[in-house]
Amino acid sequence: MAQTTLDEWARDPVDPEIRAHVYSLITALGGIGEDGTYSLGDDALLCLKDLRRWLKFGDGQLNRRDVARCMAEANLVKGDLLEILAKISPRAIEDTWRHKLAVAALELLVPLTWPFEIDPVEATVNHYQHGPYIQLAQIGYKRAILQFDRDRTLQTAVKIALPSMAVSLRERTPRDEGIIRIALYFIRNIAMLSPPNSAPMDTDEAEVSRSATIDTFHEQDIFQVLLSASSSIGEDFVTQDVIILEILFFLLKGIDAEKLFMEDKTLRGRNADELRNLMQKEKAMLAGYARNAPTRHNRFGTMIWVKRDDEKVTTISGQDVLGKAQASMRKMDQTKKWNKPRRPAKKTDGEQEREEFDLPVSLTSTARDHIKAFVEEFLDSSFNPLFLHLRKAIEREAERVEIRHSRQFFYLVSWFLRAECARRRTMKERAADSKSAAVLTAEDESYGLVAEVMNQETFILLNRFMQKSQDEKAWQDLNAGMKCFTQILLTVHEMSESALEDDQEIAENIQNRIFYEESTHDRVVTILRSYNGQGFGYLDAVTELSHVFLRMLERYAKQNVDMQIRSKRRTRKIKKRQIETSGAFADEEGHASETDDIQQAQRTVSERKFDFTRFAAKFVNQSSVNTFVAFAKYFADLDTEQLKRAHRFFHRIAFKMELGVLLCRVDILQLFNKMMKGPDGLDTESHAYKEWDDLVKHFFRQVVKKVQERPELVVEMLFSKIPATLFFLEHGYDREVTARTPRAPAELEVKPGMELPEQIGVAVGVLVNESKSDALRWVRDVLTSAAEERKAWEDAEEARKALVAAARTEGEENPEEPEAEPAKPPSILVKPDSEERRLAMFKDNKLRLLMTLVGFSRLGEVHDPDATWIIPSLFTSADLLQAIDLIRKYEFDPPSYEDGKMPEDLLRNKTSAARRSTRRVDFDDDDDDDEGAGSISGEDYGEYAADAPTTRKPDGERKKLKRRQRIRTPVELDDEERDRRAAARRKKELEKLAKEKSTIFVHDSDDEDDAERDAAFFAREEALRQEMKKALGKSLVLGSIEPATSKKRKADIPALESKRRKTPPKRKAQPFADSDDESDEDMGDAPSVSSRAPSIQAQDMLEVESGDETIDTPLSSQHVTGAHESDGDTPMKTVIASTRKRQDVALAHDSIDEDEDDDVPVVRRQTARNTRAIIDDDSE
Repeated sequence: MAQTTLDEWARDPVDPEIRAHVYSLITALGGIGEDGTYSLGDDALLCLKDLRRWLKFGDGQLNRRDVARCMAEANLVKGDLLEILAKISPRAIEDTWRHKLAVAALELLVPLTWPFEIDPVEATVNHYQHGPYIQLAQIGYKRAILQFDRDRTLQTAVKIALPSMAVSLRERTPRDEGIIRIALYFIRNIAMLSPPNSAPMDTDEAEVSRSATIDTFHEQDIFQVLLSASSSIGEDFVTQDVIILEILFFLLKGIDAEKLFMEDKTLRGRNADELRNLMQKEKAMLAGYARNAPTRHNRFGTMIWVKRDDEKVTTISGQDVLGKAQASMRKMDQTKKWNKPRRPAKKTDGEQEREEFDLPVSLTSTARDHIKAFVEEFLDSSFNPLFLHLRKAIEREAERVEIRHSRQFFYLVSWFLRAECARRRTMKERAADSKSAAVLTAEDESYGLVAEVMNQETFILLNRFMQKSQDEKAWQDLNAGMKCFTQILLTVHEMSESALEDDQEIAENIQNRIFYEESTHDRVVTILRSYNGQGFGYLDAVTELSHVFLRMLERYAKQNVDMQIRSKRRTRKIKKRQIETSGAFADEEGHASETDDIQQAQRTVSERKFDFTRFAAKFVNQSSVNTFVAFAKYFADLDTEQLKRAHRFFHRIAFKMELGVLLCRVDILQLFNKMMKGPDGLDTESHAYKEWDDLVKHFFRQVVKKVQERPELVVEMLFSKIPATLFFLEHGYDREVTARTPRAPAELEVKPGMELPEQIGVAVGVLVNESKSDALRWVRDVLTSAAEERKAWEDAEEARKALVAAARTEGEENPEEPEAEPAKPPSILVKPDSEERRLAMFKDNKLRLLMTLVGFSRLGEVHDPDATWIIPSLFTSADLLQAIDLIRKYEFDPPSYEDGKMPEDLLRNKTSAARRSTRRVDFDDDDDDDEGAGSISGEDYGEYAADAPTTRKPDGERKKLKRRQRIRTPVELDDEERDRRAAARRKKELEKLAKEKSTIFVHDSDDEDDAERDAAFFAREEALRQEMKKALGKSLVLGSIEPATSKKRKADIPALESKRRKTPPKRKAQPFADSDDESDEDMGDAPSVSSRAPSIQAQDMLEVESGDETIDTPLSSQHVTGAHESDGDTPMKTVIASTRKRQDVALAHDSIDEDEDDDVPVVRRQTARNTRAIIDDDSE
């Protein structure tokens, strides 16, 4: 057998057949001619199309990547495609064939320069075999395109797409759209390609760096193309917005926007400071190393024994252990080895490497100037149109929008906002410089250039994006969202300090909208607490967001004391199913009132006053502390602003919130000590060192003092603090946790109009519909057991009674012995059969309704879940058996109800029903008016109060008068007017009673027994009574009675407007009665009024004299009863005159002025209302 070598066994990674076909097509495409220039083959266009088919079939459909590697090995891009574009570039637009050839070459360049990605789901062996080679080949493509000296390849690609771009949007064909898209994708690929981290590269990175790309874009006018397309988005370009977004993202990511707009002098100073800081760090590192550096004596071996506390000896070698014991202990700790189990690091694919935007990128001075000019022009002309169009596309989830585009969108929003703020600061510095001629204009002061990302729609999209990223744990997306949100807050802060009032108002409005949502507050706190090793870039964004948000919210809350926020907590929503569950069944009136209650509840619950102290307490959590501790561990790499951010957080916890116990942990104390004392601590000459030194000193003093107060803290330093431990360490005792008393459900009842068996049927039907047959079975079992027990007791009682009766028959009965009361059976205790049943007896109001209907009774408090249920003594065994039969009957034969109603429709809330009935009783204000002043409880009515000693029950039922109502126009009164008039009437009654009838409280009690005063009073009363008797008798003697057949003439009664009737005509009640009618109702209990004029006048005078208490029995009525038998239709003028005169005398005694004219011959008949008016005037 012949001997073979390993080279003969080497296998070609590419299929030889594929390689042969591809090489043959590349050879036929063309080559270098005799004159040294590139010559096209006869079928160059067809060869390009065939190569594109092979690339599409082999790498696209079969997913082999063999064709791309063959083309890379054959140097197709640099040796053929770039040469073809350079050859036809001058006349690519003029000649159709040359244009087709250029488009075909560009169609091959785009997939060849498309960044190589490995999909873990669809990856094959060929992907991992060809991947590194293709990635390095693509970097070579980028270098060749950027450094190609015979033609401007990128400019040629744009020139190929210019005819299609010149066509209006409506007239473009799909081919035109495809050519534009291919040209933009080619530019995107060149900006996107970057050296891979996984494969070594033999070319100079500067040739393919970001600076080289920016310089090439500037030289070949690619920036102008981007500006033109961006400013025309929505008019001339629609689907190209996401491609431009990607180009901008890969051009700008990692560039420091603040450095970009710095003045050269400021930038040089900044760079010098950075260099100085780096040199100081290096010096400190070398100094720390020199303290333990080996000397010339280290050639002599050194070994020492270290005695530990437990009298054990440890051997340590090396001269660096000589000296202090601390150095020996540190050396001992360094020699300890513990292989901590670590999870395998998650491999980052190529897409994550390319999408990484936290790595800083340095630019050359020329590239910095070029990108600065482009960014300024972009902000001035293209920012608003492009980002408005992108936002709308992301909102409607257009097909062209992919997942990465949202992340790129929000990162670019934050980048451009930061650039705009930096540019404005630079412009202000120039304007403030006396040597500079720059002047700020109103346009320079306005923030209108970035207005399209500072509106409510963008905030809503950002909140939704952040919440979705947090839920899906897409940390890179969340990182971009946090950067955007932070920069929006910083921009709003600068707007609030603007000199323009419009910007200040806009900033105030934006802050109000941002801080109004409590969900935003909770999201920031949740993101801060949920950090768990997502990387330094994510950690920096988290801490910056929490720092900026907390400080701005604190400032805004101080400026707006009455700040309101909308809470997303659960509000009461009453639906039909929930109404049935809780038993809250009501009629239309009840539903209306409940709807009002719901609206009010939503208003009060969803919007509440903001308390910053309460919100700041959410940050004081062990998880939040862990996040900032993880951030502080990078103290050697943090700049001054980042160190200040961590310092402010720890200072807030330790001193402002006075919760330094959270920081009392061994690793945190060791970190603080290392930052201050080393080794490898903070540089003592840095700007942040002094602040940190003061913080650590004061905090360590606080820790020592706390340990003296709470020795338990020494043990708790080893652990994180839970809230219970934190409270104990702060106060010295455990927090008292009050158990919440459970509330009983709403009591139900069956709507009225049903007998007890029917009510039991309703309760059983509800339980059957809710599939609670087990509860029905338990109720039957309890009733059966109770019936047997009660039957046994009844039988025993009957036997006892029979024995007692027999004994009395045999013996001699004692007739004086009273009969004993019949014995009552003992109550039967209802015991649940399980814990679930016990809870159901308290929480299930349907079951409780059935238990109540069948005779169960509940003992104990309403909200006591352990209350006892019993079967009372009054239920016999027959009653219990009847209840069992009813339950069994309705369980298997449920009744049907009218109108298709369900049993649930016949239940209602007992409390709501009682409340509604009470409202119906108290609704009518006339009832309160009829009660008068005595209806108001708690008021003082003097000696004439309802329960006063002078009160006497009437001898008989009073005869109610028929009120005489006047016809008048009905006036509709609203509830407020009715309440106002009713309150006025009550006040008037109270004032009258307090003025007339409260002498018991006006005079001293010693004056009650004054004999002289009583004698004078009775003498005056007697004189007045005698005078009235004489006047009445004289008027009756002088008067004459006309015969029944005589007729009246109008001349005799000139002032009489109409003929009087003995009985006043009745009038229909008006639908809306005013206060005058209600006053008429108050006199419903007045005595009957005679139709005769003399009698009326006499009784009026008596009523004036005696007041309200003498209405039933007027004074001197016994003397004039028989004199009122005449027909009072036509009284004599003489009688009228004498009566008028005596009435004036009586009224004058009470100081009442009458406005009636004395010349009127006939006196109008007074009604009970007029009498009441006289009394009221007298009281006033």
